[in-house]
Amino acid sequence: MGEFTDKAKGALNEATGNAKQDIGRAKGDPEMEQEGYQQERKGEFQQAKGEVKDNVKDRVDRM
Repeated sequence: MGEFTDKAKGALNEATGNAKQDIGRAKGDPEMEQEGYQQERKGEFQQAKGEVKDNVKDRVDRM
């Protein structure tokens, strides 16, 4: 997966996770809230992975 794809999927997972947390809190559904939390963390990881790939690519291109 390319760095752009990782960042885009990460942003989507983070936004979806935030929405699930909000809905879970509003409905009093701790399982949904936890699922949202985990999805948000996954999105943050994906975005970080994309940043690392981008940085590595930039360094290789400068060689």
